[in-house]
Amino acid sequence: MTQNAASNRVLVVDDDAMVVTGIRGILHAADDIEVVGSASSGEEALEKVALHFPDVVLMDIRMPGIGGIEAIERLVNSVRPPKVVALTSFDTDDYLLRALQAGAAGYLLKDIGPVALAEAIRKVHLGEPILSPRSMQQLISTVTTRQDQRLQREATALLADLTAKELEIAVLVAQGLSNQEIADAIYMSTATVKTHLNRINIKLDTSNRVHIAVIVERARVGNSRIIQSE
Repeated sequence: MTQNAASNRVLVVDDDAMVVTGIRGILHAADDIEVVGSASSGEEALEKVALHFPDVVLMDIRMPGIGGIEAIERLVNSVRPPKVVALTSFDTDDYLLRALQAGAAGYLLKDIGPVALAEAIRKVHLGEPILSPRSMQQLISTVTTRQDQRLQREATALLADLTAKELEIAVLVAQGLSNQEIADAIYMSTATVKTHLNRINIKLDTSNRVHIAVIVERARVGNSRIIQSE
């Protein structure tokens, strides 16, 4: 999935120099990704973003001074905001939810493979939010366990506006399938899948796949027939 050379400008933020060196080495192999700089703190990240204007920032969560969460919030509310992806070793509900609430476009764990990391950067740059599979399931589980009947009724009402095909696609999104995997599963072109996803986002008033998945899972709690009856 190669784009124009150096079309993705990346800033790496981590207080561990070995991690930064490792990420630089991994991304150097991708001819469409350029690491334009690095930072070891939230304060330095803000300065480097203003200097280099990266497209994507890989942000560690726990750092001295301004931590990753606060840095994410400041960056996404800046004049020329980059897409920020939390890249961390901490797979906890608290960090995951706080990063997403701060405006992170993704949440990845540092054990991600080199190919997957490069692909995640490309997708985030194109506007597609990214979560590691473990984080996606964790997020859904956290949200559904905290929900109440009001949230379930609201989600059910939203899904009632979808056509049968749109609901089918929304369910597959909640299962973590990519556009290509959805297209293969329901014998449809990826372009048609994207068209349906656009309509789903409009009807559900959502902006990305994560929000679609949350609504589907909320409606399923205590009333799985809503999903299965279509």
